[in-house]
Amino acid sequence: MKEFLLKTPDLGDTEKIELVRWLRKEGDSVSQGDEMIELVTDKAAFPVESPYSGILKKIIMEEGSVVKKGDILGIMDINE
Repeated sequence: MKEFLLKTPDLGDTEKIELVRWLRKEGDSVSQGDEMIELVTDKAAFPVESPYSGILKKIIMEEGSVVKKGDILGIMDINE
């Protein structure tokens, strides 16, 4: 398995991005395309999908955190 850093995506020109909810827990298996995180900006809600299949190894940013583009939200072990 390879480690992958799950980061805040580019959501355009927005001042505040809040990590509202994790849809998976540490240790959960995920498939590519599974929704993992709910982010909210001043304009809309954005689900963040898993780009790979693997396991959510560690949650870095907790629910309620204000994040910016590129922040590391969590760490996955992915299948190559």
